[in-house]
Amino acid sequence: MSKNNRDDIDGGTDGGTGVATKTRPKTKRPNMYRVLLLNDDYTPMEFVIHVLERFFQKNQDDATRIMLHVHQHGVGECGVFTYEIAETKVTQVMDFARRHQHPLQCVMEKK
Repeated sequence: MSKNNRDDIDGGTDGGTGVATKTRPKTKRPNMYRVLLLNDDYTPMEFVIHVLERFFQKNQDDATRIMLHVHQHGVGECGVFTYEIAETKVTQVMDFARRHQHPLQCVMEKK
């Protein structure tokens, strides 16, 4: 066997072994959106607490704290979600408020 043939069999003269690697495409994290409640002078505080508990799974203490923040500062964050979830939550809250004849406003903004 000649030297050239042996080089062909064991992969060349570099003595190393080749490793096939797959490069995975980088997956981009989805944009996140803050869901916010806006203060008004008509929606009862108890209703806002109920909304926070029902649609954002807040416990009584957290819901009360967020409601007071909305009341004192004019706006408060309910949570941060992907676009589709944030949009759904905003729609659910707005529909629920309208059904109960409250002017409560819920919006989303990109984080």
